[in-house]
Amino acid sequence: MAAAPRSARAARPAPAPLLPANATHLAAFERHLATRPATTRTAYVADLAALARAAGEVELLALTARDLRRHLATLHGGGLGGRSLARMLSSWRAFYRFAIERDAGLVENPCTGLRPPKSMKRLPSALSPDEAVRLVTIEGDELLEVRDRALLELAYSSGLRLAELAGLDLDRLDLPRGEVRVLGKGAKERIVPVGAPARDALQSWLAARATIAGVDAGAVFVGRAGRRITGRAIQRRFADWAVKQGLPQHVHPHMLRHSFASHVLQSSGDLRAVQELLGHASIASTQVYTHLDFQYLAKAYDQAHPRAKRKRAKT
Repeated sequence: MAAAPRSARAARPAPAPLLPANATHLAAFERHLATRPATTRTAYVADLAALARAAGEVELLALTARDLRRHLATLHGGGLGGRSLARMLSSWRAFYRFAIERDAGLVENPCTGLRPPKSMKRLPSALSPDEAVRLVTIEGDELLEVRDRALLELAYSSGLRLAELAGLDLDRLDLPRGEVRVLGKGAKERIVPVGAPARDALQSWLAARATIAGVDAGAVFVGRAGRRITGRAIQRRFADWAVKQGLPQHVHPHMLRHSFASHVLQSSGDLRAVQELLGHASIASTQVYTHLDFQYLAKAYDQAHPRAKRKRAKT
């Protein structure tokens, strides 16, 4: 017997027809979404169609919160992740809001109170201590080499976010004391130690920076034209230096921040100190960590960070 054509062998069975009432609801919902972006419209319609097929002989408007919760659990058990389920739940909510608005006999949105299961958070990859030191050890006296050495050393020394690096102002640096005041998320200020290699690199950069004409008076990190360097430019420089320094992976600012946290935590085992240094606290964690004073954090930093060894100024 001759083999069936490839197209025939690969053909999938047609989806089961929808309950007529559900097909009507789906068509009305699609018309309602006509002004939405095409990607949103396509996703919402596909999500509602999948729900209608799962409902079988039950009308969409007759589904209860319990039915929807059970369906979410089934999808999650089948391997669908939290983000996909969140989008699907958003599609369902939009449909039921639409049904209520068009007075389809529905009084309450059955999606109210439903929450998708949380996705597992993927931690960014971290460099090994040797890789991190190789990355930040930039040789050369050219202007941008001096600047980038200071930029990378500070990022690894103090675990700053990309926005914190780009937005750092001169009046927030206290190199004699080996500290930097950072305005983080939610306009929350924290004080972070600056290790000796980073402090030396910053002193060299500040001397070079003074030679740039028309320099932005407040910004620590500027380009050749004297304007504050952007976050996008910092990302490019990190990636470029990873290649130049022979690292096998793409490096971005958050990877260096995560490396900072990982290396301190591996050495100290002090999660509370690391989280305070990062400014990475929720409301609950803020209640736990805010009693830790800076001297305690500085001590943990000095004992744990591979590039610390900072000498505190005599007072």
